[in-house]
Amino acid sequence: MTTSATHGRTGGGRQAEIDDAAKKIAFASGLSAITLRRLSATVGVEPGVIAQHEPSITALVARIFYELATDECEETAREIATEASPVAALRRLVEGLIHDSHDNFNSIWADAWSLGRRSAPLAKAARDSMQQWNALVLELVARGVAAGDFVEIDPDLVAMQFFALIDSTTAYSLVGYRTADDRARLVRRTLEISLGLAEGTL
Repeated sequence: MTTSATHGRTGGGRQAEIDDAAKKIAFASGLSAITLRRLSATVGVEPGVIAQHEPSITALVARIFYELATDECEETAREIATEASPVAALRRLVEGLIHDSHDNFNSIWADAWSLGRRSAPLAKAARDSMQQWNALVLELVARGVAAGDFVEIDPDLVAMQFFALIDSTTAYSLVGYRTADDRARLVRRTLEISLGLAEGTL
């Protein structure tokens, strides 16, 4: 980026550049890698320019995580809405979240849980994001129960169980504990048992 191009950017354009850079850094190196120096190098401007738009990197990290998590949840909701039944929708949801292609998102979530211990804004962003995801699965399970596809069970409990499984197997994958097949079977079979589904349904 040339100096003239840099000075020609509007405030809104610069903010979009910073946001895009932060998201790229998050996917490539994790939330902890979103620093003033890294953003400056990625956008191609002096650190002071970044600081003018984002005086708090802590707040930026929390906002970027929330935006990524929200976009992911909304995209997933659109995808599973195309399925013909709650069982098919749940199958697609499970497959999407445990597939290798989702590893980048999994790593970002793991960062949020860990870094959120010392960052109140990030902790709140993680809680708010989980509420969105929990509502998505709760509604899906409730539909399945109402349709008779799933046994009578508390949908909120199943949603919490589902994400406890996803988060724990994500942590396992980050340190190479058990195989991908082992982890996928744990998620699928536990849900099948909870929902009264035959083995192999999911």
